[in-house]
Amino acid sequence: MFPATLAHRRWTAPTRWLPSAPWLLIAAVAGLTLLGWLGIARSEELAGAPGRYFARQTVWTFLAAGVMTVVAAPNYRRFLPWAYVAFGLSLLLLVAVYAFPPVNGAQRWLRLGPISAQPSEFAKPACVVALARYLIYRDSYRRLVGLAAPLGLVFVPMLLVLKEPDLGAALVYLPVLFLMLYAAGARRRHLALLALAAVMTLPLIWSQMSREQRSRVTALAEQTGGGETPTDDGYHLHQAKQVMALGGRWGSLLAGEPVSDRSAYFVPEARTDSIVSVLVERLGLWGLALLLTLFALLVGEGLRIARATQEPFGRLIAVGVSALFAVQAAINAGMMVGLAPITGLALPLVSYGGSSLVANGVCLGLLVNVARRPGYEIGPEPFQFDP
Repeated sequence: MFPATLAHRRWTAPTRWLPSAPWLLIAAVAGLTLLGWLGIARSEELAGAPGRYFARQTVWTFLAAGVMTVVAAPNYRRFLPWAYVAFGLSLLLLVAVYAFPPVNGAQRWLRLGPISAQPSEFAKPACVVALARYLIYRDSYRRLVGLAAPLGLVFVPMLLVLKEPDLGAALVYLPVLFLMLYAAGARRRHLALLALAAVMTLPLIWSQMSREQRSRVTALAEQTGGGETPTDDGYHLHQAKQVMALGGRWGSLLAGEPVSDRSAYFVPEARTDSIVSVLVERLGLWGLALLLTLFALLVGEGLRIARATQEPFGRLIAVGVSALFAVQAAINAGMMVGLAPITGLALPLVSYGGSSLVANGVCLGLLVNVARRPGYEIGPEPFQFDP
């Protein structure tokens, strides 16, 4: 009877996922993935080379789904002893990129034959898990001087990423840190002072930025409405706006292409950084509304999972992952409308890129894992807000 019971348990174990899985979250992820496929297919159509990147993205999507399933399977508490190990490994990989030749003037990639990876993408979930590990069962961050340790933990990968240079990925870290500290119970007045200190460090960050990165920031103040196409650093933003304007309300998918000149549809990095502009051109303003709604649903479900989780480590992971998706989506969308500098930041689950998709699979696996185990733990209450 005992072996039969084991066999029965092995067979029924996968079914336990069905009632506990966050299906609304999974539906939002599926919708964003489909929009990504549509945007990549449209960018290839406009470039006159359909199929190549779409096929690769499809393979990476299934790989990311497999990674998400693997990460969601074991109890997330098993990751606790390995949090600092994963964080340290991510820092080593961020340093290892300098052993490889630069690509387009940036050293962001590890290349082993035909396989390449972007460590800055994997450093994001590693930093979230390490922060969650540090903040549980501590109260030092409830004092102003105690914020130095988590701030230093975040500044190390942020400066390494900025040095690559990758301004977009570097911009993600501080907002995620603030939201996780707030969820952990840091005092609001201390967070306000920390924000002031962060503003005061802007000259230091500015000194570490390359000439190209600085020009992308200054281009925000030099935006023009229509007229001749600029040939300087404002070209990318100008083209992104023009391509979105071509989409109108309904997009070329329903209303057709308003102009026959294909050069009018060109935007740099159409399948990666600028995929929002391509989607708006294809689906119109309603497509943009759908895109933002799906991201709002994803982030909202992540925060709901955090609220429902009674265990500190799981709650902080859920808050950190939700913040990652929210901040990246806000920055990427803001780039296309001139509210943020044009940087190399991918739109999660939508932009083309294997490293980004697999790293997102890790993040989603953590969220699903926490959602399936909203248990509690007897111990101190670290989530008591004291303004």
